[in-house]
Formats: sequence, structure tokens, C-alpha cells
Amino acid sequence: MVLTTSVIIGLGLVVYIVLYLTYGKKLEKEIVKADSSRETPAKRLYDGIDFVPAERPVLFGHHFASIAGAAPIVGPVLAMAWGWLMGLAWIWLGNVLIGAVHDYLSLMASVRYDGRSIQWISGKVMSRRTSLTFQLFIYFVLILVVAAFAAVITSIFVKTPEVSTASILFIVSALIVGYLMYRVRIGTIPSTAIGIILLVISIWLGFQYPLSLTATQWYGILFVYIIIAASLPVWILLQPRDYLNAWLLWFGLLAGGLAFLLVNKEITWPAYTMFSATVVGGKASPFWPVIPLVIACGSLSGFHSIVASGTTSKQLANELHGLTIGYGGMLTEGFLSTLVVTSIAAYGMTLLSQAASKLAAAGIEVAKLTDPQYMGTHYVAAMLKSFGKVGIFANSYGMGWHDAYGVDVKIGAVFAGLWVSAFALTTLDTTNRLARFTWSEIVEEVVSSESAKSVLTNRWLASVVAAAIGIGLAMTGNWTIIWPAFGGANQMLAAIALMTAGLWVRNVLKVKGVMRYLVVVPALFLWVTVTLAYIWFIVIVGPSPPVLTLVVIELLLAILLIYEFAAAVRREIPEAVPT
Repeated sequence: MVLTTSVIIGLGLVVYIVLYLTYGKKLEKEIVKADSSRETPAKRLYDGIDFVPAERPVLFGHHFASIAGAAPIVGPVLAMAWGWLMGLAWIWLGNVLIGAVHDYLSLMASVRYDGRSIQWISGKVMSRRTSLTFQLFIYFVLILVVAAFAAVITSIFVKTPEVSTASILFIVSALIVGYLMYRVRIGTIPSTAIGIILLVISIWLGFQYPLSLTATQWYGILFVYIIIAASLPVWILLQPRDYLNAWLLWFGLLAGGLAFLLVNKEITWPAYTMFSATVVGGKASPFWPVIPLVIACGSLSGFHSIVASGTTSKQLANELHGLTIGYGGMLTEGFLSTLVVTSIAAYGMTLLSQAASKLAAAGIEVAKLTDPQYMGTHYVAAMLKSFGKVGIFANSYGMGWHDAYGVDVKIGAVFAGLWVSAFALTTLDTTNRLARFTWSEIVEEVVSSESAKSVLTNRWLASVVAAAIGIGLAMTGNWTIIWPAFGGANQMLAAIALMTAGLWVRNVLKVKGVMRYLVVVPALFLWVTVTLAYIWFIVIVGPSPPVLTLVVIELLLAILLIYEFAAAVRREIPEAVPT
């Protein structure tokens, strides 16, 4: 039997649909006991800035656009060095055992605690010291997210200027739609129709008037943009922009998924190359424990817990919407990563062959890439020298469109690049908003003077701090080091957030039996895996001093947090709020 794209995409859809209708519903009904009559923080604490109830599709758009970004694409692209099956296994198992459970419980725990952050909740279910430790850990994670995603966006804008124009016009379109939805109040359907028309016009103008700037110029623009976007009320830009991005997402997933079902293209990429492929920092990287440094979002992601408990929980209008947004959002992201793996597995080898002369100049023999061992040691270099970390997916996706629909490959590739940049921009400014929240919580903990608190927690000042450090790291240009540092921090955060959720399930919701262990055991496995990966990263890769400092600090904080978790397991925690 010849393995084809149809088999992988079809199997992925079955896995995700069945999982949502069985395991997801069980979590909703038996663990969380979601209740539509319980008033959510978005309504009870409405303030018109952060606490604003949103309709389910609008909030799904914000949540998914914020959690997806570039990571569910870039991570699987890098992991192809180990073979398509290895990356796909981590994606699917991560979704099933950790990712979707982590996202849903993080969201609902926050909803039950008045929209508080997951790090604040950790202080309630563990200790006050835990909360501050977790806040510091998350703040460093957010800085790495800003750095990683700013680097990805800048790379896309420089290499594909058509995408930069369309992305800027997307923001303008979102401002218009936000005004129509929340000030003129013409209704969701008319606003959506106008928004989609504006999206199409933006894409067309992007082809007509590509904006070419240097990487330094784009970094400066992104710095200013994320400060402003993180400080504005959510209804002005965040909600409408993310909602429009969701339509872009659905179209991309539907058109791409259908294309790869229709073409039934044979998989030509090796399923497995070698255990220690050359991936991180040009070093031989063992699949375990290094894989979480490479594939984060798409499989499982701690960053999702910050989004879920930072912005999404403050906009959830009904507890019954939580499963669709939290659990369903993670599965949707998993399907996106599945699509990435499938497209490169089918067309990646063809693309690398087309770049044979360029790769030969770099000392890479394309003919030898059919050998799994050679592929494992040379793929990342070949990918970066030819199409780049986003380009190889975008062009593979475009080739799938061409074979299925007869569309020019360039059109499909630019659309895919636009797809990535739209979500990366969303994640970038949402991250800076979350960094603002986290900064304020840290200041509240460590500063006693009320006047000093007032100055330091000013939303504009708080937005500048994380933006400056993150963009500064991105401008160092050492992307192959920044990405795994971000990936490891992200996955460690997932382990700690899931431990927090596990304690909430055990000690506050009073859940008995095997279900509570299905939360805690995967969290402990992930903690061990990422800890070993971090030690490997420090000893073998030897990152630059700024990145090394962040990684070492986070490793020490993670060790302190696992100690706090173990202590909390041995004691009962009284309920702090109604559950």
C-alpha cells in the first residue's frame, strides 16, 4: 500500500473529531461541570477594556489566532529532520494526552477565579511563593515568545513583501470592523461580510503594492506596533482582528485540507531518518528529550494557558463555550500542524530538488537527500539555504493548491505566508499584552509603595519593557538558538500549568479516581523531558550569554516549582471561590 496525503489528513480528522466528542465532553461534564447559568467574569466584572463578553465565534477567532502564531508551522518544519512520522507522532500524542486537556482546564480554572491568570491560581492551589515564582517564569517565557515571533515575522516580510502590505491592511480592516461591531453596532453578520471583503481587498493590494523594507526597519515598526496594540482596549483591535484572522484560518485549513485529500499525493519524505538528527544549533539532537524544544505549539503549549487565563477567560460569555474555544482550539491547531507535516512530506523533496544549484553552492548534494541518514544531518541547513523556515511549507502548500485546483503555485505560497504572518502578528501583540498583565502582577507582589505601583503598572510603560527586551533579543539574529530556548520554556510552562490544573481538579473540584491522574502524570512526564532537554541545550549547544541567562533562570525556577507542587499534593487546599 502506498501512503498518501489523503490517508494522513483523513486519519487526523477522525482522531480529532472522535476525541472532541468523547474525551472533551467527559472533561466538560464530569470534571469541570460547566454550567451555562453561572455568570462569567466577562459579564460580572465588565470594564470595557479587558473584561468584555464576546460571541463564541468572535472569541474562538481571538483565542485561536493568539495561540497559533507561527509555532505550529515552524516547529513541524524543523522536526522534519527526524522524519515525518516522528513529528506527527509527537503532535498527535501531545494533543491527545496533554495539549487539549491543558488548554481547557487552564481556561475554566481562570473563569472560576474571576479571570485570574494561571500563575495567580498556582498561588492559591500551591503557595504565595509559588505565584511569584511562576509569574517570573512566565514573564521570561513571554519575552522569548516576543523574540521568536518577531524574528519569524520579520523574515517573512523581508522575503515576501506582498505579505507585509497585506498584513498592514489587515490591521486597518480590523480597526474598521471593530468600530462597526462595537460602536455603530450594525451586527455580527454585516460586520463579518464587510470584514471578509476588506480581507480580500487587502490580499489583492498586497500583490499590487509589495512593501520592501530592511529587517532593522521592520523590527522598529514591530516594536512600536506591539506597544500600541497591547495597550488599546480589546474591542478596538484585538477582538475584531483575531475574528477576521479566524476566517483566514478556516479558509486556509479547509482549502488546504481538501486539496491534500483530493490530490492523494504520494508521501516521498522519509518517515524516519535518524534518532539524533542535526536540528538545534547545528548539533546532533536526540529526538527524546529534545523534541519539545522544537515542536511546541501544534502539539502542546504552555503559552496557551497564559492566553486562556489572560485574555480569553475575560471574554468568555458562557461556560459552555469553553470546550469549543479551549479544547477545540487546541485540536484545530493540531490539525494545522498535521497539514504542515503532510504538505512537506508530499512536496518537500520536489522543492529541494528545484533548489539543487543553490544548495550545491552551499555544499549540499540534493541527490543524497533521499538517503535518510544524509537527510537527517543536512535537512535543516538545506531548508534554511533554500526556502527558509516558512517558505518550504508555503511553497509545499502552494503546490498542493496547484495540483488540486489548478491555482498558480505563487498564489498559494503567498497566501500561506500571509496566513503565517497574520497569526504570528496576533500572537506577538497578544503576548505583549499578557506580559503587561504579568508585569503588573509581579509589581503588586514585590512593590509596597502605592505611588510606585501606579507608575510601574501603567499599561504603556508595562508594554514597553517586554517589547524592548524581546525585540532586542530578536535583533541578535541567532534564530536557531532563540527558537529552541522559546520551545523549551514554552513546554516547561505547559508542565507547570498542567500541574496547577491538576491540583485544582484534585483539591478544589475534589475529583476522585483515575481522571485526576490523567492530568498529573502527563505533566510530570513533560517536566522530566523538558528538564533533560534544557540540560542538554545548556551543555551541548551552549547558547549565547543573554539566552543562556534566561534558560538557566527558568530551569532553576522550574525546579522550585516542582518542589512546591510536591508539597501541595500532600495537603488539602480549601476552596477560595465558588467552583
